[in-house]
Amino acid sequence: MPHARYVTEMGMGVDVHGGDYTKAARRAVSDALRHSSLNFFRVLDFQPDDMQITVKIGVQDPSAVDVDAVAAELPYGTVSVEPELGGLNVPAESGQDLMVIANAAVLVHLPA
Repeated sequence: MPHARYVTEMGMGVDVHGGDYTKAARRAVSDALRHSSLNFFRVLDFQPDDMQITVKIGVQDPSAVDVDAVAAELPYGTVSVEPELGGLNVPAESGQDLMVIANAAVLVHLPA
């Protein structure tokens, strides 16, 4: 069955100390979710678990993102996480620490 995109939400997350790409990615998804209230399910006769959700995560080291941990931020639907090159690394002046900034796009599709 074909699906159509109904929602696109964006978020940003930061791990201020420690250089943890997954922590920054999870915070970016959480930020995106805080901007949403999906009230159209009843009107369209859908259930929250009908959602097909793609989470695109932009970080400087996509291979360092735990996609299962990021997917766990979403309470409903079938979730796929796609880390890709993006975001920003900001090293401390001392070189002893790393700030990681992640960007997230949460794309929600429902049956068309």
